[in-house]
Amino acid sequence: MDRTETLLTAPAAPEPPPAARPDQHSPPTRRSPAWARPALAILLLATGLLYLWGLGASGWANSFYAAAVQAGSVSWKAFLYGSSDAANSITVDKTPASLWLMALSVRVFGLNSWAMLVPQALCGVASVGVLHATVKRWYGPAAGLIAGAVLAVTPVATLMFRFNNPDALLVLLLVAGAYATVRALETASTRWIVLVGALVGFGFLTKMLQAFLVVPVFAGVYLLAAPTGLWRRVRQLLLAGLAVVVSAGWWVALVELVPTSARPYIGGSQGNSILELTLGYNGLGRITGEEVGSVGGGGARPGGGGGPFSGQNGVLRMFGGEIGGQVSWLLPAALILLVVGLLLAGRAARTDRPRAGLLLWGGWLLITGLIFSFMSGIFHAYYTVALAPAIGALVGIGVTLLWRQRRLLPASAEAVGTRWQRWRPLAPTATLAGTLAVTVWWAWVLLGRSPDWYPWLRTTVLVTGLVGAALLLLVTRLPRRLVPVVLGLGAAAALAGPVAYAVQTAATPHTGSIPSAGPFVAGGFGRGGFPGGRPPGGMELPTGGQLPGGGQFPGGFPEGGQLPGGGQNGGGQNGGGRNGGQGPGFPGGGRNGVPGFPGGGQVPGGQGRTAGGGMGGLLDAREPSTALRELLERDSADYTWVAATIGSNNASGYQLATGEPVMPIGGFNGSDPSPTLAQFQRYVADGKIHYFVGGGGFRANGGSSASQEIAAWVAETFTAQTVDGVTVYNLSAGAEAS
Repeated sequence: MDRTETLLTAPAAPEPPPAARPDQHSPPTRRSPAWARPALAILLLATGLLYLWGLGASGWANSFYAAAVQAGSVSWKAFLYGSSDAANSITVDKTPASLWLMALSVRVFGLNSWAMLVPQALCGVASVGVLHATVKRWYGPAAGLIAGAVLAVTPVATLMFRFNNPDALLVLLLVAGAYATVRALETASTRWIVLVGALVGFGFLTKMLQAFLVVPVFAGVYLLAAPTGLWRRVRQLLLAGLAVVVSAGWWVALVELVPTSARPYIGGSQGNSILELTLGYNGLGRITGEEVGSVGGGGARPGGGGGPFSGQNGVLRMFGGEIGGQVSWLLPAALILLVVGLLLAGRAARTDRPRAGLLLWGGWLLITGLIFSFMSGIFHAYYTVALAPAIGALVGIGVTLLWRQRRLLPASAEAVGTRWQRWRPLAPTATLAGTLAVTVWWAWVLLGRSPDWYPWLRTTVLVTGLVGAALLLLVTRLPRRLVPVVLGLGAAAALAGPVAYAVQTAATPHTGSIPSAGPFVAGGFGRGGFPGGRPPGGMELPTGGQLPGGGQFPGGFPEGGQLPGGGQNGGGQNGGGRNGGQGPGFPGGGRNGVPGFPGGGQVPGGQGRTAGGGMGGLLDAREPSTALRELLERDSADYTWVAATIGSNNASGYQLATGEPVMPIGGFNGSDPSPTLAQFQRYVADGKIHYFVGGGGFRANGGSSASQEIAAWVAETFTAQTVDGVTVYNLSAGAEAS
């Protein structure tokens, strides 16, 4: 029986003050049962297999970040700033720390999918290991293993640790921050609490303000439970705050102090400012929905509230059709076990570790979950990977504490006669059984949202789980040798749903900017309904702009049927370029006078091509044909940019195919004022850009019209040529004329 169990099962008796109890402040014993290390090794090996198997099938994954990784692997300046291209025209719309890890790997192993994605998978394995170590310190190896296993098989974690978005490194840094908080709480260590601040600060350099969602929790729990005086705790937290400022602020200061002419434009901002990006588009704008230059925000859905791709905001958002299957399999269990665990802790001492741990992980889950639930700006289902460590920790802690509590004996012989004391030992077992029943019922609901995907699994999970719950109620009457069988049955039922989703996710290639885990989900949107980022079976987008599951195009169809670059919906004019060429605002591939969407996606009501990557190609790269790639590579050494095109995703496909810088006009959405028309004209006059490629970008929520002005100027000034259905303008004539 370890110290946690002793604290929870000791009879009521006068206790010495906390200062007189040396075990209250000392780390628990390091002795572990013989099975603990082999079990951990199996968990980590299985996690590595899940995250690494067939990793290269996703290709460039999110080409937006892949292009920045490529740029950072050949240019240290692009590496430092997180530029989209090696010529440093504009950065991605995030801070660059996650790119650094991947770019270093690509520098060593060359540009390929494995070199880019393996660091992400290793971040996942490390996250599972660190979470296990964190929970194990205070609750034992069984709790740590459960926590790590839940994190490993959470579908959205499997997705993100096999993808090149910033979330993989962010989760690792935040879990490491929780571990450092636990270590700091044990001895009121200044060194460890300052390390917490440094890790959170580096988390800011990974995904900006999302890293700060855990700051009130880490600081509040330390202020409450650290075993030292109040003013020392306050001073230590101030030092931790200083560590946050230093570890995050050096890069922010660098960007703000370096002249704009000597660095790339800050993508996602309208004023070329990292502070504006932090507080606006990637900050308060995500909460309020006021994101200038975005694809849409609050009010994008009927009734307002909730950005595109995100489900209606509100307290039940984490359980909805688009998000539920990503992360919520064990969310009801985590909430139940959090409440029960705090009730068991009761009026414990201020420095009580079991309660401090519950507050740490419960605060993480509640604060982050509520902000995700109610934010009105752009929110994607994959953001919920930030909840997975807290869910895993609470399940591991709660199950372990309740299992130990089942052995609680009456405090005295007189108490045996009371009804409560006779039934009290059964209460923890009944709670575990009830929690298991709720978990398998919720799995039954989630699996029912994909009725054609292994329909037998749904009933099997429910029946097995209910049988396991019934056996748990009788566990005290069963032979001892059958107890592990009952526990295994319950665990299998609870984890079968997320494991099946996780395996399906690992077996399916994912591309585009809005990936989603698991199979097709009725009522979902985007990748929540498109396995692998594509409609099932390669179906064409139906008429009317309606997507499977009732989803709409992001932010609704543009006003007046207006398409990116100025084209008209359903038979409007195709282009406006000279010699009958396609207008530069449209990608190639349109037919019958109807332009195609970027990536080959089909305009609603149009003819021919099926949807490409995520969002029908709107948020994925185009892969150029051999003829177009050879054209762009011609005389590439003579130009700073071999081409320019509207939007980062459109540019990324050409850049990754050629290995040469391609200017993404307007950044991610084509709505940033980078470059302005005057700047672009100067680049052309100076002979820095060889070609302009039509296509890319889409109507945004405000922002700059510079990309439209550039597209119109190119169409009026240069002669168009078509290469395999893509409109290209040779801009070198501008340099010759000047």
